[in-house]
Amino acid sequence: MKTYNKGVSRRGFLKTSAVGMGALAAPALISSKALASSGELNFMGWAGYPSLAEKAFPAFEAATGIKVNMIEQPGQDEMFAQAKVSLQAGGIDMVEPTIDRVGAWNSNGLLQAFDESKLAMANYLPGLADGAAGERSRKDGKLLYVPSNWGTESIVYNKESAVLGDPASLGALFDPANMATVRPHSALAAMGRWLDATGKLPRPWMDGYSDMGAMVELWDIALAEAIKAKANVVQFWSGENEANAGFVANGATVGLCWDSTGFNLRNDGYGYIAPAEGAFAWHQGFVMMANAVNVEQAHELAKWVSTPEGAALWATAFSSNPVGKDAAANMDPAVSEYYNGTFNDEALSKLWWWPDQSAEFLAKRGEYADKYKAA
Repeated sequence: MKTYNKGVSRRGFLKTSAVGMGALAAPALISSKALASSGELNFMGWAGYPSLAEKAFPAFEAATGIKVNMIEQPGQDEMFAQAKVSLQAGGIDMVEPTIDRVGAWNSNGLLQAFDESKLAMANYLPGLADGAAGERSRKDGKLLYVPSNWGTESIVYNKESAVLGDPASLGALFDPANMATVRPHSALAAMGRWLDATGKLPRPWMDGYSDMGAMVELWDIALAEAIKAKANVVQFWSGENEANAGFVANGATVGLCWDSTGFNLRNDGYGYIAPAEGAFAWHQGFVMMANAVNVEQAHELAKWVSTPEGAALWATAFSSNPVGKDAAANMDPAVSEYYNGTFNDEALSKLWWWPDQSAEFLAKRGEYADKYKAA
């Protein structure tokens, strides 16, 4: 596998029970065309996950004969920018964004639909490729996105010195008793959700994701309140390394971080907890570029990642949750133990999935994040 490294790593962990376990997986349906092929797939995904190159892609190649050339990016904004260049220049077949970005990718003419007859939709755990997620994955009946793994963004805290509240709340991120490390746009969303939960907004926070007028009204309030509490921010982060540094180098006692940050720091006196308002949750998957050349190969990777072996290897690479039935049995027990110590059934029921975010929304959100950092 060729890897072109463009940045640093991200997050994730394992869930064993919330989406249902124990159902039998459908077989890995590998097409005769793919088996006969020595073809390649040009894949753009998240940087900093060496297990993809070391284990996942070699296993996929052994199963299908397809070689993956990976282009690494540190985040979705970089993926999106590179995809727009690739629409003219070519060179990318498949990308791995999160489900809330699919609308923006599609509205910019970047995507083509998957052929469901070339996938194995019955392989997925309930709720990940059907139901509300299934609806978000389609446009005009066409399947634009299939899941690959999922996880959360929640509160990492110093077990000795953090002040979390009882129960723990997103408000801890803005408490002057704590030093915090946050991702700017997530911190503003956390402020908005906290204000909403405490009855301090003129309308529901979710209104801003479907109405740009409401978005401006609500994010103006969240920005103003976040700026008031900005003195306790010791580190803004955009990737895993920066999030870790917020704690180990800059003294943060709390942070709104991916679950992998908590996992990486679990033996150093830090915990990971869901707030009363519910942890942010992300749903990651595959899209296919409108000008993809290796279309058959893209379908084969998506299908392989839905199998028990493929789902387990993919989720293990990210220390995240698998999407395929029976995959959890193949996961690292240490990741499973960490997960089970973080989320009980109540916390799982409160997961707050990032809503769909249009290109206009994302641009405006970026402006608010920049204002927050510059204030």
